[in-house]
Amino acid sequence: MQMTPDVQAAEDRPTYSKMANSRKDVEEEIYDKVVDLTEYAKRQRWWNRLFGTNSGPVAEKYSVATQIAIGGASGWCAGYLFQKVGKVAATAVGGGLLLLQIANNSGYIQVDWKRVEKDVNKAKKQLKKSTNQAGPELNTFVEKSTEFVKKNIVVTSGFIGGFLLGLAS
Repeated sequence: MQMTPDVQAAEDRPTYSKMANSRKDVEEEIYDKVVDLTEYAKRQRWWNRLFGTNSGPVAEKYSVATQIAIGGASGWCAGYLFQKVGKVAATAVGGGLLLLQIANNSGYIQVDWKRVEKDVNKAKKQLKKSTNQAGPELNTFVEKSTEFVKKNIVVTSGFIGGFLLGLAS
């Protein structure tokens, strides 16, 4: 018995609709997973996505060559900037002192040395008081820094080498 095209189409519809429903289900499932992933990414901080949730030693995550390269490159950049900023700061301070000395010798300004000495002594006393109060915070910072250096010795040594090269260049 031969089927007419209308009958043929009617018989094919349930199969097609089942396939369409399964495709919709798969698409919805994929969409749900993508939405879940984006929500997860929104909840995570950028450093967690980059370095992972464990903030432990970098040695567990990257090869030694990568660690040295990252430490060396960042150290060189820091050393180079430190050198350039240091030169500018030294020039500004030295130039300012030179101008003040020239102005003093030319008679444009008069320095009250007793008042300067009094203010310097007052500043010394304030510094002594503040150093006694800031001791525990400084100690914890030094301890944390030492722990970081011990955990990430390869990156730290690369950074120090790069920093010295940056200062020299």
